[in-house]
Formats: sequence, structure tokens, C-alpha cells
Amino acid sequence: MITPGEPLASRPVPEGGSRVTIRIAGDSGDGIQLAGGRFAGATALAGNDLATLPDFPAEIRAPAGTLPGVSGYQIQFASTEVLTPGDRADVLVAFNPAALRVNLPDLRPGGVVIVNSTAFEDETGLRKAGYETNPLEDGSLDGYRVHPVAIGRLTREALADSGLGARQVERCKNFFALGLLSWMFARPLEPTLRWIERRFRDRPDLAEANRRALTAGYHFGDTARLFETPLEIPPAEVAAGVWRALDGNEAIALALATLAERSGLDVLLASYPITPASTVLHRTSRLEAFGVTTFQAEDEIGAVGAALGASFAGGLGVTTTSGPGLALKGEFLGLAVMTELPLVVIDIQRGGPSTGLPTRTEQADLLMALFGRHGEAPLPVLAPRSPGDCFWTVLEAARIALRSMTPVVVLSEGYLANGSEPFRVPGEDELPEIRPRRLSDPQRFEGTYVRDPETLARPWIAPGTPGLEHRIGGLEKDELGRVSYDPDNHERMVAARAAKIARIADDLPPAALEEGEPGDDLLVIGWGGTWGAITEAVRAERAAGRRVASLHLRHLNPLPRGLAELAGRFPRVLVAERNCGQLALLLRGRLGLDVESFTRVRGIPFVVAELRERIAAIVGGGVS
Repeated sequence: MITPGEPLASRPVPEGGSRVTIRIAGDSGDGIQLAGGRFAGATALAGNDLATLPDFPAEIRAPAGTLPGVSGYQIQFASTEVLTPGDRADVLVAFNPAALRVNLPDLRPGGVVIVNSTAFEDETGLRKAGYETNPLEDGSLDGYRVHPVAIGRLTREALADSGLGARQVERCKNFFALGLLSWMFARPLEPTLRWIERRFRDRPDLAEANRRALTAGYHFGDTARLFETPLEIPPAEVAAGVWRALDGNEAIALALATLAERSGLDVLLASYPITPASTVLHRTSRLEAFGVTTFQAEDEIGAVGAALGASFAGGLGVTTTSGPGLALKGEFLGLAVMTELPLVVIDIQRGGPSTGLPTRTEQADLLMALFGRHGEAPLPVLAPRSPGDCFWTVLEAARIALRSMTPVVVLSEGYLANGSEPFRVPGEDELPEIRPRRLSDPQRFEGTYVRDPETLARPWIAPGTPGLEHRIGGLEKDELGRVSYDPDNHERMVAARAAKIARIADDLPPAALEEGEPGDDLLVIGWGGTWGAITEAVRAERAAGRRVASLHLRHLNPLPRGLAELAGRFPRVLVAERNCGQLALLLRGRLGLDVESFTRVRGIPFVVAELRERIAAIVGGGVS
């Protein structure tokens, strides 16, 4: 075991490595997410590719020092492409015994452990974490490179004359740890120093304290030499342009502002706060100058009702939610299908059922999005693959909603909502055309549900347009908009609505492989946030000589053209998803594909190593 003050002579990652995975963990009140986010921001500015995984408890404030109260933040960064936040960490920074106990199993063998040794001097804290003896002294960490750092004491010493109270000083230790990590991995301090000045501009005493804590941690790393030299990860090769770190929910907010600018429509985001979707509402509320209005409704039903009302009035309604909220929106979604009004519903999936795992990720809302409504009520369903792709997927959903006059469901997930990655800010010429097709000429009006021959969409008419009086509502109508209970008319209208959704596939790219070649030994199909893990696993297996291909779905209804034919060229097909096999069920039922399932419902992203093991077991030869 490494004793205090003894330098680590080896690097924190395997020799020759060009990537590193760090996990920071502590109590919910330790500022773990803030420190992780600032480290990620500095890493993006340093030019590395990265992916992050914030992990925090559902309780607002669990008892200090307990296992349920542990908050964590993991980041993988590299000089090459990064697709996941990493399986196991190379470096763990543990602020207290509970953080060590919860996160140690996810540290690779021989990995580096930096512990706040101040917190291990308290026997109460050790007991809360379930330790009978001090793990820094009993040899239980001998398989790791351990370096105790008295982060708590050193922070107090750095701020001894700050004039702050003991509790405020204690809350600065996250910046000490951030400074230490910044030295260890040659991250620039300037971006964080600028952030501190902005964040605490009304509290210069707190700004000065956090600045001193940050620089004290940095200089401690330089003098204590936890490593021989800082580990420098060279910048990644990236396309020219303006880049920024972006999480999935921020990407959605920016997409809504872009949508308002590109379409010329009044966009209303009407939502009810629910984890992990709430931050979309918070961030969009700051974008009112770009034509987006936000409305916090009294409940989920009121939110979707207001959004649909905005679309009825001639704007575009958008609503965000998570699993339980999507269930409550089902009746209004059925009304949107019947009235054939454009509407975008963004579901940030979380672990369920019921309250389930509010702060953990899952992909178990697919079947509810497809079928969770009364009657025959088909609608398009899309899913982004990464935090940055949330931006493009929301724009695509709005394009479909306006072109085909239909509600659209976007299935994001907690992993994408909270995780971040570098995002290249697109130029105006790279943005899609989003043009509403509102009818204003009475001479062209034939009936409420007389359909466009290309899209099968009904005309969109703003209420009150002279000469275009018409009727829509929840009751079945005929083509002219008259209420009709005729059996043949109902069957005809049900078929027309279904055909309209199916016709959307004609406007989409056909199914195409992401990796591999047709006729390889195995095709891995995924959707949503599994893209990074699947791609990394398949690339690794191909590098090991195995004939494996991958295909990833953004459009889940309608499915892309040619999917059955392409999948049929492979002897075996594996569907990987974070539920109990919902996409696999859909592919079997709709396309008749003989597929196998790889599923996980653990509330965390896929572990690449597990996926590789399953691929190797199918193709043969074991994991290399």
C-alpha cells in the first residue's frame, strides 16, 4: 500500500494509453457534479474528445456519509474518438468512505485511488459506509495504487484567513480536488477561474475562496508529485469549426430555439417538472428572445393539453416528460392523432415502472410510445444516439410533425440527458429546412381531411382564417370534417391515418450498416443511447478478426425501408437494448426477423466488455 507522501512512480493509465477514465465520488452535497462538469469543460477546451456519465441519487439530500447518498461523475477523454464514458475507471477520487465503498468495484485492477484521508479519520463515517476497519490501513486496497490526500484539512488550511464559516470552507474542497486533477492531467485552470468569477460575481468572498482552493489543489499536485509528471493526453483531431461541450437536455433546448428561428413559428414548450427532463424547461426558459415561450403547467396532462392548444392555434407545441408523465399524456396524444395536429413530445426515459429509478437511465418506454394510447393511434417515434444528436433528432421530429401533420415522440434517455460530449456548432447552411405548410387560400380548400397526395397529410389551417372555417375534434369525421359514425368511414379513416405514418418512410434514408459488411457472421442492431457502446464493441471485435456488423436505428416508427432485407443477409442478428427486449419483439412481430436479445435493466449504460463477451460467445473464439 502507498503511504502518505510517497510518490507514485507509474502512470495513472496503462503504458502507451492515449485515453483515461476518471471517476469523482462523494456525498450529494460535496459538489461532485460541479467539479466533474468543470473538468469536462476544461477537457473539451483542451481539444480532447470526451464522454461523461453523471450519477447522483434520487433523494434531494440523503444522510451524509451513507451509501445511498453517494454522488459520482465519470469522464473518459482521449486523443482519439470517444464513444462512451468508459467501463471501468483508471482513477477514482473518493471524498469519503461511502464513496470509496460504492465505487471501488468499478475501478480497474491496479487503478489509482486518491482518497480524502481527512474523512477516514472519523470512525462514524467508516461505520456508516459499512467498514469495520479503516481500508487505508487494513491492506484491503493492496491491489490498487492508493494515495491518501488530506483534501479536507488542506482546504481548511488554504482558506484559514478567508473569513468564511467552517461549513462554507468545507464546501470548497471540490475545487481543491479539481485543482489536483487539473495538475495531474494537464488541464488548464483558466476556464474554471473565469467560471468562478462569473458564478460568484455577487459574492466576491466565495469567488476568492473557490479560486484559492482550486489553485491550492493544483500547486499541491505540483509539489507532492503524485505522479512523476502530469499525464498529457494530446488533442484529438477534429473538424474545423466552433466546438462546445453539450449535454442532451441543453441540446434539446437549443434545438427548440433553432426550430423557432428556422420555421418562423411561435414555439411553446409546455411541461411539468420531472426528473430527468426538468432541465429542458429550465434552459429553454432562457431562450425566449429566440421565439420560444415556456409554460410550467400544473401537471403532465395540463402540459400536453397546452402544447396541443398551441398547435391548434397555428404555432408548434412541444412538451417534455419522463416515463410516468408519458403515461399521463396518452389521452391527449390520442386527440393529437385524431385531429392530426403537429406536436412534439420528448420523453427522457428513466428506470421504471412507477417512480422506479428517477435518476437512472433505461430504454423501457418504446412500446408505450408506440402503442400506449386508446384505439388505433399510430405516430412516428424517433430516438437520438448521443447527447449532441438530441439536437438533430428534435429538429427531425419537428420536420416530420409539420410535414405529415402528426404528433411525434422523441425517446431520449437519462444517460443522454445528463451526459455531455463535444458538439460542433453547425452553420446556418447545415440546418435542415423546416417549413410549415399552412393553408391560407380558400380556393384550395376541399375538406378538413382531404389529403396531400405526396404526404397524405391533411391541410393545416389557423383558426379564424376567413373562408377556411372547418371542424376538428376527438370524434371521428369524414373527409369534409363532418362527424361520422359510419362503420366504413371509420375503417377508411383509420387506414388513412396509418398509411400517412407509413408513408413517412419514403422520405427517410434506407436502412444502412454503421460497421461491417452484409453477410458478416453477426449483425448487432441497437437504438438510442446504446450506439456508443455497440459501436465500440463491434469495432473492437472486428479488430480482433471477427466478422461482426452493426446497424443503429433512429427512426423506430416507421422503420427504415429495406431493414428486413438487409438483416436477412446475416445468419444471426443480435438486438442490444436497455430493456427486456422491446425492439426485438417489434422486429419479430412486424418484420418476421429471427433475432436474439442482449438486454440490461441496471439503470446504467451498457458495459462494453459485457457486450463484447456476448458477441464473442455467438461468433466464437472468446474475447481477445
